[in-house]
Amino acid sequence: MTDQRTDALRAPMAASETWSIRRLVTADWTSAVLALVFVLAVVGVFHPNFLAPGQLINVVQSAVYAALIAAGLVFLIPQNEIDLSVGGNYVLTGIIAALMMRSGFNPMLAIGAALAVSMGVGLLNALAAVVIGIPSLIGTLAMSWMLRGLALALAGGTQVTGVPLSDPVIAFLGGGRVLGLPASVWLLVLAGVVLALVMHRTPFGYRVRQIGSNPDAAAFSGIPIRQTKTIGFVLAGLMAGISGIVALAFFTVGDPQSGGGIELFAVAGAVIGGTPLAGGKATVFGAIVGAVLLTAVSVGLVYFQIPATWAQFATGAVILGAVSVDGLVQRQRRGGTRH
Repeated sequence: MTDQRTDALRAPMAASETWSIRRLVTADWTSAVLALVFVLAVVGVFHPNFLAPGQLINVVQSAVYAALIAAGLVFLIPQNEIDLSVGGNYVLTGIIAALMMRSGFNPMLAIGAALAVSMGVGLLNALAAVVIGIPSLIGTLAMSWMLRGLALALAGGTQVTGVPLSDPVIAFLGGGRVLGLPASVWLLVLAGVVLALVMHRTPFGYRVRQIGSNPDAAAFSGIPIRQTKTIGFVLAGLMAGISGIVALAFFTVGDPQSGGGIELFAVAGAVIGGTPLAGGKATVFGAIVGAVLLTAVSVGLVYFQIPATWAQFATGAVILGAVSVDGLVQRQRRGGTRH
């Protein structure tokens, strides 16, 4: 009798464990995590120093800027929208904050004003895409050129110095550490947790996924599509601005020429991480892992002493391969679901 009761108790537990493992294996971000582990293992075999804790922390810290932007894009891509102006927004935010600080403004006021501008850019993108009807791919690409040109003009074509390095906020974001990890990494963790909760625990996150999954059904069910997309654009702009502020604190100068290609890096990280361009799915954690993966690839190429003339080609090839593999995995999952 006791054995029967024990078996009866073990059965639900075993079923629960099996379901948890299956859910982990089939998660949208699983392929990105496996790819990251594979890259770390391959580079580590030939260059063990790459796996040193300090070097791994440096890789994550280098990925923070693109990862923050990718986490914001996760709220747009599932809605079948895109924001390619995040790179220009990233640069302009840093330039505005640096110019205000150099002019004597309180650093917190300068940061707040710069972030307000970054959200304003997101609002303009939403106006162009949602109200006027300009495809977001074209509208935000044009906006990116405008923002980079504006940043270059405001900076006078040179780097903006004069950032108060003694300010506690700037000093903490740029070089502070908590429990051995850089403050920027902790900021990324905090942003990831908050955005993941917003995506999966709020009505807004549900609407984001539903709009991309089935726009007609979303409209029929009364989901405010224009409002949801507008908030998504503003949020993407805010995350680009936060990334620009973190970069300003770390590099201590506003550089109008910085951030080249960071928008494509962020989009690729989000897609590789399990947020397909087809829409309907979103994973903040996966987007962050995807950005870290691409950064690990870039750093790994340096260890293999690949010439700079070929490094960009190799990085692009890795991105293309990773996205292709992820596409095949997604297609196989859809086929398995139908069966």
